[in-house]
Amino acid sequence: MSYKMPHAILETETGEKVDVFIANTPWLRLRGLLGRQQLTQEQGLLIAPCNSVHTLGMTYALDIVYLDKHDVVIKIEPHLKPYRASACFGATKVLELLAGTTTQKNIIEGRVLTWHVS
Repeated sequence: MSYKMPHAILETETGEKVDVFIANTPWLRLRGLLGRQQLTQEQGLLIAPCNSVHTLGMTYALDIVYLDKHDVVIKIEPHLKPYRASACFGATKVLELLAGTTTQKNIIEGRVLTWHVS
């Protein structure tokens, strides 16, 4: 992951922190995770604005977290395998995490995610 990307810290309900890179320009949203190192369970990618994703060209599965404009989790697509697509009507942001991270970090639908911009 390029550390030149803007990022924020997600604080989970369990008190754990996730370093989240932010894809908020057309180029960063288009590229997403393609050609980057595999995420760890302490990293994520927030794509905004966004309401759909694909895993074409990916080599590992992702947990996809859809957020509304108030950062409320409105849908989770767990373990989205490579070469698949997913969408959520009403989402304004998508958080991509390594598969299994939503369970490990106790990220569930209805929860509001808290960010600290760094």
